[in-house]
Amino acid sequence: MLKYFKNFDWIMVILVGILVVIGLIAIYSVSLGDKDFSNFKKQIIFVVIGFILMFFISLVDWRSFKENPYLILTIYFICIALLLGLFFFAPEIRGVQGWYKIGNISFDPIGLTIITLMVLLAKFFSMRHIEMYKLRHIILSGIYVFVPFILIAKQPDLGSALLFISLWVGVLIISGIKLRHFLILILLGVIVFGVSWSLLLKDYQRQRIVSFLQPDVETLGINWSQTQSKIAIGSGGLWGKGFNNGSQTHLGFLSEPHTDFIFSVIAEEFGLLGVLVVLSLFLALIWRIIRIALLAEYNFPRLLAFGLAIVIFTQVFIHIGMNLGILPVIGLSLPFVSYGGSGLIAYFIGIGLLQGIRTH
Repeated sequence: MLKYFKNFDWIMVILVGILVVIGLIAIYSVSLGDKDFSNFKKQIIFVVIGFILMFFISLVDWRSFKENPYLILTIYFICIALLLGLFFFAPEIRGVQGWYKIGNISFDPIGLTIITLMVLLAKFFSMRHIEMYKLRHIILSGIYVFVPFILIAKQPDLGSALLFISLWVGVLIISGIKLRHFLILILLGVIVFGVSWSLLLKDYQRQRIVSFLQPDVETLGINWSQTQSKIAIGSGGLWGKGFNNGSQTHLGFLSEPHTDFIFSVIAEEFGLLGVLVVLSLFLALIWRIIRIALLAEYNFPRLLAFGLAIVIFTQVFIHIGMNLGILPVIGLSLPFVSYGGSGLIAYFIGIGLLQGIRTH
């Protein structure tokens, strides 16, 4: 066992651990302002569960997934069933049916679904990388992605739905998609966006996207969140206002400070220095993941690792873009940092799979 753990990428584990600690510090600061520590306590439990699962999953030989497609498909269809079940069994929270409620615990199947789809696409394209010139492979892989995309966008959760598209497109590019096929996908993407705008997006989501182009309009209305976020980030300066001293955070001006706008909390209280530390940690983590992909001898682990890097990068980019006001608010948390058990545990499972690739 000691020899096994020597092969671990401990730098990756340390990077994840530091990001988690930063998240706990930010959530604790928000909890001090709210005088409610329930989210902080639950996040500690989620972190412990995540690390345990990461080490447990790392013991699984990745070849068991590669050589057993029926196992992957079974888990995929279970995830689809869980996404469908949200429309019948999940309570509506802030206009979204995205969580199963079991007592005081909420369960969101999106994180598990995206990790499953990551494995499924890696398996699919690793078997067909020589035949990537055939359009039917791209269409079939698109169906695997399109089903959960529609179910998630219908909740509505546009931010999470976009992660599925970014994963698919990213893996397609790495797998060697032809340029003409890629241009066709862009055209289809424009058509899907047009249909989604009319049929899937709620009025407030359309307003957020349109108002994003006019940030100085309705600063007390639809643009309130981003206006306060930019104030928080700007007021942090170089060194920040200090732990528990963020005025926008603790006076209630910042919306959802423990999830969607946790980056603003960090920027306000720890300044540009804190922001650079967080960005450096994410860049280092993504590089460690890509390094596993580059060192992999087979296509399946290579595509799986690249898939995780793509999803983490996309989520970090969109989250920070939302907070800075350069992207519309579409509700995406910051991986490993924001409050939330389902997404956090899903990413720990993903890291565990990569550790399994490295050790096996």
